[in-house]
Amino acid sequence: MNNFRAAFYSSLLIALISTVAQAQAPRTFVSGVGDDVNPCSRTAPCKTFAAAIAKTASGGEINALYSGGFGTLVITKSITIDGTGALTGVIAAATNGFTINITAPTDQAKTVRLRGLSINGMGTGLNGINVVAAAFVSIEDCVIDGFTGNGINVDTGKVFVRNTTIRNNKTAGITARSASQVGLADVALVFNDTATQGSAVQSIANVYLFGNRR
Repeated sequence: MNNFRAAFYSSLLIALISTVAQAQAPRTFVSGVGDDVNPCSRTAPCKTFAAAIAKTASGGEINALYSGGFGTLVITKSITIDGTGALTGVIAAATNGFTINITAPTDQAKTVRLRGLSINGMGTGLNGINVVAAAFVSIEDCVIDGFTGNGINVDTGKVFVRNTTIRNNKTAGITARSASQVGLADVALVFNDTATQGSAVQSIANVYLFGNRR
């Protein structure tokens, strides 16, 4: 009897894991008029990034269908978040806008791509994008504004930022730790580090500028 129960529950667990895996789509969608109980499909989009990422396969993509504010997000797997098709906002008062912390050994890519996002700390947010652990992060066509820490904070990994405005952040526009590298192309760093009027970029030895505007 005990063996039968063990076999039954093992089969049930495998079925549940299989169902969850099948539920994750390679591409999901969010909308300002979506609902997080939806499957995050094009015809039934979700409301927040947090709901969408749970339904998106590792290495997949989340797209914004219509304008809205889609909430802060902790990213623990490879993903692309693309808001270029709509006004895609994130309000991050008293917290980080995006935290990237990919440590799973099964995720060999450890790659994140963020495009077309407006990330607003409202003067109380911590960091706009906080890269704790990742291999490669691309940030393109974004605006990062109003954080008490950094617009972009990088602990480890390689980060490339292109065509992005980083402004009004109190510690620095970008801080890159010794275990990281950051490359910039066509990036505007404006009114950062207003308390001390110091550099808009900390740890400059780890930051590489390509046609950067300061």
